[in-house]
Amino acid sequence: MTARKIIIDTDPGQDDAVAILLALASPEEIEVLGLTAVAGNVPLALTQKNARIVCELAGRPETRVFAGCDAPLARKLVTAEHVHGKTGLDGPTLPDPTMQLQDGHAVDFIIDTLRAEPSGTVTLCPLGPLTNIAVALQRAPDIAGRIQEIVLMGGAYFEVGNITPTAEFNIYVDPEAAKIVFACGAPITVMPLDVTHKALVTKPRNDAFRALDTPVGLAVAEMTDFFERFDKEKYGSDGAPLHDPCVTAYLIDPNLFTGRHINVEIETRSELTLGMTVADWWGVTDRAPNATFMGDLDSDGFFTLLTDRIARL
Repeated sequence: MTARKIIIDTDPGQDDAVAILLALASPEEIEVLGLTAVAGNVPLALTQKNARIVCELAGRPETRVFAGCDAPLARKLVTAEHVHGKTGLDGPTLPDPTMQLQDGHAVDFIIDTLRAEPSGTVTLCPLGPLTNIAVALQRAPDIAGRIQEIVLMGGAYFEVGNITPTAEFNIYVDPEAAKIVFACGAPITVMPLDVTHKALVTKPRNDAFRALDTPVGLAVAEMTDFFERFDKEKYGSDGAPLHDPCVTAYLIDPNLFTGRHINVEIETRSELTLGMTVADWWGVTDRAPNATFMGDLDSDGFFTLLTDRIARL
């Protein structure tokens, strides 16, 4: 099996960091063509820096990192320092990166890569707001038909919202961008809160990361130690959900996940439900399916995969 070529679009974020580490630890299944940073969990100056920090932590300083959009298409940026800390990667003490940010804009890199690689061979993996992807689609509509798949973390339906009563953070930050992406016609697979809230880092699971006794294993344990305080208090759960690694785990072993191919629309006009992913789970409309919306995962299998791969770094 040839490795799947991907671009990770990201706003690190501790869970973004773990998703990136999982991808970089899995060269048999995943070839990371580059990372594109977007404003989201923290502003762009920090997300592009954090992406480089994570690449160096993984021992992969040759990975190309591009800075992208620093604000949503039509709204002021909403960030999540209350979850991820003021740096976005609070928890472990990690050195500033020495690898250089690539010249050029992330959107141009996305467009150029999709045009240069054979059609249908590049997967986009957005882990944050969808601004970079939407701008690329707006500037170069021809790339939509060249995308193998868009596998994204975002949205919610049965789990409702985590930033408003109805909206998940990534979609809420730039709902106009999400609307463009979901309407683009490319195959889309969604990892909503319905799935990611089942990927809970319980104490035994975090102890397994720490027991690896490697710089990466310890950093992952310290990241989840930090941001679980917010989720445990908010949800009364046994640990923090690792949202974004669901994207890269799916690329490695899609059998860990189950879902339905349904219609998903993005609310952009209502003050009450702005950013809601309206998922027609029960097929009660005549709207055509446009996304595979995941609903469940094998959490033990997920953490076994994650721990085994993190141990490689």
